[in-house]
Amino acid sequence: MQHPFFAYISRLRYIRRWGLMRSVMPENDAEHSLQVAMLAHAIAIIGRNRYGRDVVPEHVLALGVYHDVSEVITGDMPTPVKYQTDELRKSYKDVERMANERLLTMLPGELRVAFQPYLNAPRGYARQLVKAADSISAYIKCLEEKRAGNREFDAAGASIRQALSEIDLPEVQDFIRDFLPSFELSLDELNRQVQP
Repeated sequence: MQHPFFAYISRLRYIRRWGLMRSVMPENDAEHSLQVAMLAHAIAIIGRNRYGRDVVPEHVLALGVYHDVSEVITGDMPTPVKYQTDELRKSYKDVERMANERLLTMLPGELRVAFQPYLNAPRGYARQLVKAADSISAYIKCLEEKRAGNREFDAAGASIRQALSEIDLPEVQDFIRDFLPSFELSLDELNRQVQP
């Protein structure tokens, strides 16, 4: 029997993000998932190393990789739509859960239990880190569009930045302070930053 799980997952590259926005640089779910995974991994390391958090950064990395896989079935619903009302938010969460369950059936039975925690991550610290990384990734997209002269993302950027400032995790605030400003620099400016 063939198992199409990874064939489906590979289609993340076809899911376009920011569907209601005019983008200078298109972004897909595969690119976004990689960035979220790297950001969440870094935040987990900061949490473990600076604040003594009981976390396995590699587990958080995997959660980031798989955090949007349901969208290969559902597509990427624009944020203003899916969060417009509590009823829509709940309905969309139900649809995401059903999509993840469907994806799990595409794995051999003995692997389903291993992938379950990544596709249906329980609430907790690790999931908080991925959610924060997801928001940071969205803010980085807004910064990139602004640098490219696209004002379409200004309001979204301001809203996301405000939400980020309200995250009550020092490791997230450390990441924002230590790493986020560099995303506003050009390549030449970045190169000047790293020269001895």
